[in-house]
Amino acid sequence: MPCASDMHVAIVMPSFNEANSLSAVISEIRAHCNYPIYVVDDVSTDESASIARDANATVIPLINKLGAWGATQAGIRYALQKGHDAVITMDSDGQHDPAYIASLLAPLENTRADVCIGSCTERGSLLRHLAWRLLRSTSGIRIEDLTSGYRAYNLPAMRQLATWQATFLDFQDVGVLSLLLSKNLRIVDVQTPMRSRSNGSSRIFRSWLVVIYYMCHTMLLGLTKRPIHRVKQGQASTADTL
Repeated sequence: MPCASDMHVAIVMPSFNEANSLSAVISEIRAHCNYPIYVVDDVSTDESASIARDANATVIPLINKLGAWGATQAGIRYALQKGHDAVITMDSDGQHDPAYIASLLAPLENTRADVCIGSCTERGSLLRHLAWRLLRSTSGIRIEDLTSGYRAYNLPAMRQLATWQATFLDFQDVGVLSLLLSKNLRIVDVQTPMRSRSNGSSRIFRSWLVVIYYMCHTMLLGLTKRPIHRVKQGQASTADTL
């Protein structure tokens, strides 16, 4: 049975060469909800865009490759233009289970939070868990799964993430969360299972060189934006940044 919400919700999915998984992912989303699906095509070189259109999703084609966060921000801006007051962001590679969309929306609907993150602390390698621990330590943000792209944002959060400040961010983890916390927005996380990718690989944890760059960049950002008040897993909180 499709989930329903009083909020005007849209699904935003960044996509880069996801032709092998997009059709199945969109079909599964349709089985759980009837929200509009916006696929942001990050200059794919395969048939991702046409497959998404054939599956009756709205495709937002980018002229220049922006990466996962830039594509997600473009989708949020588009959703704002269309009058949505909440978005679910999720990957198009099959990792995120659409059955948990209602769980992500619940804290927004009952006004307990402005942002809800789908966390899966059981996933990933030892390298990923070490990265999470270092990022929590340097940033002071206590959300367990900082890199999860499975999130729900309400209207105030969407407006902040559509600003020029958010455009300067490279990733959707510490920088995005610090920006939201600096505006006194409340963040919670809920446990959601995540599946193995049906297509592609992690853009961050694919090689030591990329991981080193990512960690140096993100840890420095976390130190400069470290919140005074920490966010604990499963609890809404606000924070001011230095």
